[in-house]
Amino acid sequence: MGIVRLDPSEVHQIAHLFAGWQESVIWSCLQGVMGEAWADNKTDPKSARIMLGDFCYLAGEVDRALITEKPKERASDFIIMVPESARSESWSKEIESVYQKRCKRVERYAIKKEPGIFDRDHLVQITEELLEGYEMKRIDEALFWQTREAGWAKDFTAQFHSYEDYRDRGLGVAVCKDGELVSAASSYSVYKGGIEVEIATRTDHRRKGLALACGARLVLECMDLGLYPSWDAQNMWSVAIAKKLGYHFDKAYTAYEVSAFGA
Repeated sequence: MGIVRLDPSEVHQIAHLFAGWQESVIWSCLQGVMGEAWADNKTDPKSARIMLGDFCYLAGEVDRALITEKPKERASDFIIMVPESARSESWSKEIESVYQKRCKRVERYAIKKEPGIFDRDHLVQITEELLEGYEMKRIDEALFWQTREAGWAKDFTAQFHSYEDYRDRGLGVAVCKDGELVSAASSYSVYKGGIEVEIATRTDHRRKGLALACGARLVLECMDLGLYPSWDAQNMWSVAIAKKLGYHFDKAYTAYEVSAFGA
């Protein structure tokens, strides 16, 4: 049997399968804000997946179709699959069986979600340490289009259909050099009450504290707007930035970088 796509009005059917997950991307889909969901069936689902951007979260009983069936409209063959921790090894065996050398088992790092922990004075101080010659500003329409043109920056706005969509729902802070985008912290995705942070710096401008400054300003912007800036780290560099901003490390977890989704 195959799998079925759930309409936003139907995603509540799989909420129990994702109960306890501290992932804003999952919340975003279950809230009907962003992302899409599939299940083994609509009436009594035992297995489900939630997809948003490059991420695919797998929950419930292992179902091969949730691993192999790529949405027809999806252009990218790359996906990051994250299995439910309680059944991680069962899902992992299935992913490895399907994709073999076309997948890579990696460790990602969860950061605790703790509203109210941030020190405003500390964050302001970080932003004031921006190096001379660099300018920090909100991501406006001109910078939005720069993110679409530069491969390293695409994830800052990729989940938004248009600039108007990003302007109305997203939030981002950029550092520019001579008017050119070189670093930013932005909303990878959004959910009710917060954003998921995407942060990066162009290779030739790294090790100058630019990402840290962007991150500090974005957290301040979120504080002013009553939003929570959720943070999930791909690597220890990202963990280190998060800690400097006031976040606390939670745990490492297993994920798979799949290079041939659906093949």
